[in-house]
Amino acid sequence: MLVHPQFDPIAIQLGPVGIHWYGLTYLVAFGLFLWLATLRTRQPHFAQTGWSRRDVEDMLFWGVLGVVIGGRLGYVLFYKPGYYAANPLEALMVWKGGMAFHGGLLGVIVALALFARQRGRRFFEVMDLIAPCVPLGLASGRVGNFINGELWGRAADASLPWAMVFPQSGTAIARHPSQLYQVALEGVLLFVLLWLYARKPRALGQVSGAFLVGYGLLRFTAEVFREPDRFLGPLALGMSMGQWLCVPMVLAGTVIWLRARATPAV
Repeated sequence: MLVHPQFDPIAIQLGPVGIHWYGLTYLVAFGLFLWLATLRTRQPHFAQTGWSRRDVEDMLFWGVLGVVIGGRLGYVLFYKPGYYAANPLEALMVWKGGMAFHGGLLGVIVALALFARQRGRRFFEVMDLIAPCVPLGLASGRVGNFINGELWGRAADASLPWAMVFPQSGTAIARHPSQLYQVALEGVLLFVLLWLYARKPRALGQVSGAFLVGYGLLRFTAEVFREPDRFLGPLALGMSMGQWLCVPMVLAGTVIWLRARATPAV
């Protein structure tokens, strides 16, 4: 049985300024997106429609706004609506933590819909380009969760070789390191599958649909091993909030993929 190392959350101290590991993982995520999306624009079916590195940089700017605003609003509305209704000003205190992936996804969708309209491009053309570039960034964020010793897993059999005690949980219970499961599933595995799937031209919307289905199913699976948020606990049917939010994601992705299937490849 392992014990979480309880890393110092500050990776680099420069005088009075501390650079946190979690901030570095976000920078890594944005850097990976910039690199992978640039590679995508060089693929023939995107290069011939005029995509450039400048477009990728602009998408990153819009995407960061969507992630931060949507991620925070998602946490406030999906996870703690009662608390923030009573303490509305705290909703603005992003530095205290509290971001939700599903809210961040909705924020990115809105932001890139505005980007697509501004550039005169089709919405799913934009989303199909970026979808395979997202999972490794998600993996980087989950590494940050692990370093911080947060979002730990459910109780595990102590004989499991990688079972881990998270002192931050306030217990000495052996747990699944569910953050690392998410790195492997919705991060690395989803990236490999999507990148291979998107290497050749697909019907408009199919790559986006595949991302929604793939992420939803893999996140749903990882949530089986992740401890539900204490302030919510298991919801209807014993499912966590994360699992319930994955249901409409998978359904929407399936509809998008099936509707796109009858469309000629881009």
